[in-house]
Amino acid sequence: MMRIGLLETGAPPESLQPAFGRYGGMFQTLLGGDHQYTVYDVQAGQLPGAPGEQDAYLITGSSAGVYDDLAWIAPLMDFLRAAKGQAALVGVCFGHQVMAQAFGGQVVKSDKGWGVGLHRYEVARPQAWTDAPSVAIPASHQDQVVVLPPATTVIGGSPFTPYGLLSYDDAPAISMQFHPEFDPAYAAALIEARRGSRYSDEQADAALATLQAPNDRLRVGGWIRSFLRQASGDQA
Repeated sequence: MMRIGLLETGAPPESLQPAFGRYGGMFQTLLGGDHQYTVYDVQAGQLPGAPGEQDAYLITGSSAGVYDDLAWIAPLMDFLRAAKGQAALVGVCFGHQVMAQAFGGQVVKSDKGWGVGLHRYEVARPQAWTDAPSVAIPASHQDQVVVLPPATTVIGGSPFTPYGLLSYDDAPAISMQFHPEFDPAYAAALIEARRGSRYSDEQADAALATLQAPNDRLRVGGWIRSFLRQASGDQA
């Protein structure tokens, strides 16, 4: 049984939490019950006391930007730098971005605008933990990694998000811009909650239409589990 720390850097809109829960719970459902989970409310200042508290850490999505002047972001980056090589790391959306920024890359608010709905990502460099040439996964982001950190491999991406799936060459660490934890019902509810504020009606309708297609979120959940098994073996 692996000890996994869920670094919760954001939360769903309060109106959606009764139906869908929080992001830590979504990842526990995705990754399965054969692990021991601890959730850290990073925005409230909760971080592990030392990297060795857990075997692995997963950094969730957030509505914040890594460049925002928020008191919890710099301590999170410090922790990630300390944990790199000491525990396996998995970053998702904001987690993908904050890992890149902490490890020497750059993240910006992209002039491409919002990426939302079901996006397809090509796997350009297959790994032992991947098992498909491409995956279609819900996305919800405006920020993007635009400069890679040192010692990274671009595993996959899309025309909209070229650096969509990264692996770090010098530590057991991977990150992804898309959201395998979003089931279609939650992805649709989130779009509706942001209709008229973050997205126009036209953008919302187009994104909702894409969510009717089959998606590979459970496959990518399997990728994360496979990566964590391999990382655990490497560290043993």
